[in-house]
Amino acid sequence: MTDDREEALNRVLERGEDSLHQFKQDVTNEDALAAEFVAFANSGGGTIYLGVSDHGCVTGLDRMNVRRLNLMISNAASQHVKPPLHPKTEVIQTSRGLVLRVDLPTGLNKPYMDLQGRVWIKNGADKRHVTAREELQRMFQRSGLLHADVVPVQGTSVLDIDHRALYSYIQRRYASGMDMRTASTYQLLQNMGLSNGMVINLAGLLLFGTYPQQHRPAFMVKAVAFPGTQLSDAHYLDSEDISGALPQQYERSFAFLRRNLRHIQADQGFNSLGVLEVPTQVLEEVLVNALVHRDYFTSASVRVMIFLD
Repeated sequence: MTDDREEALNRVLERGEDSLHQFKQDVTNEDALAAEFVAFANSGGGTIYLGVSDHGCVTGLDRMNVRRLNLMISNAASQHVKPPLHPKTEVIQTSRGLVLRVDLPTGLNKPYMDLQGRVWIKNGADKRHVTAREELQRMFQRSGLLHADVVPVQGTSVLDIDHRALYSYIQRRYASGMDMRTASTYQLLQNMGLSNGMVINLAGLLLFGTYPQQHRPAFMVKAVAFPGTQLSDAHYLDSEDISGALPQQYERSFAFLRRNLRHIQADQGFNSLGVLEVPTQVLEEVLVNALVHRDYFTSASVRVMIFLD
């Protein structure tokens, strides 16, 4: 008579391998095992069953192999994975021998790497090596290790800065708290976290750049107003590519909304111009969120689309 753990194991084996469950008859290489650990830790966690063939048949392990594998698991997780992982193991007794269950939790310090510095993630029941720069950037971003706004924009300098806009902001924000007479523009930008002292970072370029799209052409707003309720390439009422620094993008996007949204009477008098059909506060919040909280690791423009409804 099988116990509950063997029955649960059999149900998993019947379903086969997937992104959360992997079967291995045996493991003899710690580097290969570490790569599997990295893939699971970077992809939400999962379970490896040792002593099981790829087809889900229990081949079984003896106690000597279980001891050997437990030592290998410990070494692979602590010495071959950066940062180290802490898998949990469980020995399941079956009628065909022992099965070693290895549980890998989702990692809290992604991205995890193997000893060679490679990043692996699950790809269905298999794994794949992450090589695309954008994908690696997003993984670092999600882990809180990398923020798009502080990434230096190569090829930029103080010549790309709208000095009038910068000094106007400093006077409003800091009043007399910052001495602009002795500080260079680079020093001011560096003090504000907008430069590394050599080039401007993305936040500095987008906030105070004379024309940020020279270096980041996708970071603009593409606005379109359609006559109906369907997206159309051929028929539209108004269209504008809105470039410039973020304050200019906000102002011009808001102007686009105002001229293309309907005005309604509401509680206004007969001679009133009426109010926008969408409250102004809502439009302000939507635009600010679109411009400030977008993913600047993705080279795509913000889209503003207005439909009849």
